[in-house]
Amino acid sequence: MIRRARRPPDSRHASLWSLHPNRIAQRGGGLYDEPLFIPRAYRPAAAVAWLSPVCENRPMGREGDKQRLIEAAAAVATRYVAAERIHRVAPDESALDELAQLADLDLHHPTQPEAILDLLESLEVATVKSTGGRYFGFVNGGVKAIGLATSLLTAAWDQNVALPVMSPAASAIDQQATSWIIELLGLPSTATAAFCAGATVANITAIVSARDSLLLGQGWDVQAQGLGGAPPLQIVASEEIHVSVLKALRIAGLGNDTVQFVPTDRAGRIRPDRMPALAEPALVLLQSGNVNTGHSDPFREIIRQLDRARTWVHVDGAFGLWASASPRLAHLNDGVELADSWATDAHKWLNAPYDSGIVVVSDGSALRRSMRMDASYVPTTDERPLMNMGLQMSQAARAISTWAILATEGREGIAAMVERSCDHALLLADLLAAAGATVQAPVVLNQALVSFGDDTVTDAVIAEVQRRGTCWLGGTTWQGRRAMRVSVSDTSTTVEDIQRCAESVIEAWGRVRGSR
Repeated sequence: MIRRARRPPDSRHASLWSLHPNRIAQRGGGLYDEPLFIPRAYRPAAAVAWLSPVCENRPMGREGDKQRLIEAAAAVATRYVAAERIHRVAPDESALDELAQLADLDLHHPTQPEAILDLLESLEVATVKSTGGRYFGFVNGGVKAIGLATSLLTAAWDQNVALPVMSPAASAIDQQATSWIIELLGLPSTATAAFCAGATVANITAIVSARDSLLLGQGWDVQAQGLGGAPPLQIVASEEIHVSVLKALRIAGLGNDTVQFVPTDRAGRIRPDRMPALAEPALVLLQSGNVNTGHSDPFREIIRQLDRARTWVHVDGAFGLWASASPRLAHLNDGVELADSWATDAHKWLNAPYDSGIVVVSDGSALRRSMRMDASYVPTTDERPLMNMGLQMSQAARAISTWAILATEGREGIAAMVERSCDHALLLADLLAAAGATVQAPVVLNQALVSFGDDTVTDAVIAEVQRRGTCWLGGTTWQGRRAMRVSVSDTSTTVEDIQRCAESVIEAWGRVRGSR
């Protein structure tokens, strides 16, 4: 049964009207407004012949030639990579003026695909060269060559990995990549891991799983009963816990005002002697890699205090967890494997393309119980349906680039990547300290905090460094003092890059002092 349309006004559809044996046509923007029976004599072959004047045998839209556009985009990307170490690290004001070109675009007048590629190439001056070895802001990783190359290939595949049947290849690669990550990080071999958009999403996923598991142990099924009237949970966290964990708590319906914050030492590590008594089922939130100092909480000393039958320990290890992949640095995460869940990133220290996070849960059934979704059209008998292991149903094949990096670097290569960044952070801190700057906390990982006198001078030095453009470093406040925050997370950084950055910072400091 279809719906009859009125006679179309234009001549093209008029010919269609006369061709169709039952005089079916399209009316304006709608389809078929009266019931009409299609006789058996009307065969598919007839349908093709009838539709051919209207439905042209080519892809719909203004796509152009796919292969030609991919080759053109690859050429633009190649030129960008070739120049990523030549230009300023961050755009100046004149570069930002190029963004005004965006105002020339108009949805009423579509633009040719080739012109869009040309526009994007002209806007490259307004990008941040975070992959060129001298970007030390936030905890932004660079990108490994094989990671970038496979991300281009993965984009061409355009796979949705919600279910193995939707992409057998990507699903198999995902499983191997997560198995390798669990092994590299020294986590329980029985744990379950899944890729997601980043450590923030990984924190949300793990904390929701923790909440549901703890409450289920009290006879409360969140899946059926919701949170209204649920038994209370005790939530304990370091006073230095990352803001993404606090966001995850809010999203999980566990308000930040309910958190008991535990004091930390001068390096930002939680103090085990200040842990509160746990009177109720508890969620304990620890971190591997303080975002300012790089130090990790003393996991073993804290976790051995806890009643494990009544607690869930979650570790936010967006970058610090990767120290476990290095024999030289693994002691910094001693005891981290005793936790119940972990969040980390591949797009930070592993230098996978954005975005790529990983959630790991020791009890995979707890993860699947909280993340499960069912529908009549979705088969759920697969052994590892990724849509039941995270927040998203449809999802990109994020694992492929990480898998390629792991496969090509191997265990020793990954350890060397981590150690190299730590060595560079320490070198930069030492060079600045030799010039008279103050390093505010011992450098143990890839993070360093440096100040240049009072807060006003420190902020002025940071601003001058950013203005010069040789490198990029941001600012932070650490235990009441302003500091320049160093984060070496790009594995393409060289000793020469560190030396150039140190020279630029020292020169900026001299200019600030000279202007006062």
